[in-house]
Amino acid sequence: MEGLYRRVSPYMLSILRLMTAALFIEHGGQKVLGFPPMTHQMPMNVIALASGWIELVGGALLLIGLGTRFAAFILAGEMAVAYFIVHAHGSFYPVVNGGELAVLYCFVFLYLWIAGGGPLSVDALFRGKHAETESAPSRESRV
Repeated sequence: MEGLYRRVSPYMLSILRLMTAALFIEHGGQKVLGFPPMTHQMPMNVIALASGWIELVGGALLLIGLGTRFAAFILAGEMAVAYFIVHAHGSFYPVVNGGELAVLYCFVFLYLWIAGGGPLSVDALFRGKHAETESAPSRESRV
């Protein structure tokens, strides 16, 4: 089973990136495009509009895996700022202050910043190979 996990792991990284980006784009779409419709009214100001554009553009870059590490770093920062501006004052506990999604996105983006986009990404195509998996130690070097 370990061999299967090792072979599938880089592709699961790409799937995590794809699904996270697809879900995250919706947040930017709500703020910038008004779609999907919001369930609650949010005051639209410069900060909300700027965060909407960051979410929309950064999410799109993550979705295709272009500039994955840069985009993920920016998005992690945006989620940290969002947590402290919007949620943290409500309570110390994210589940109480409604910030658990911002915290989770922040840490997934931090992981993508370090791990990269995986083999199913434009970044990997530009490198000509699955560059994110090349840095893994080969079987011979572990012996």
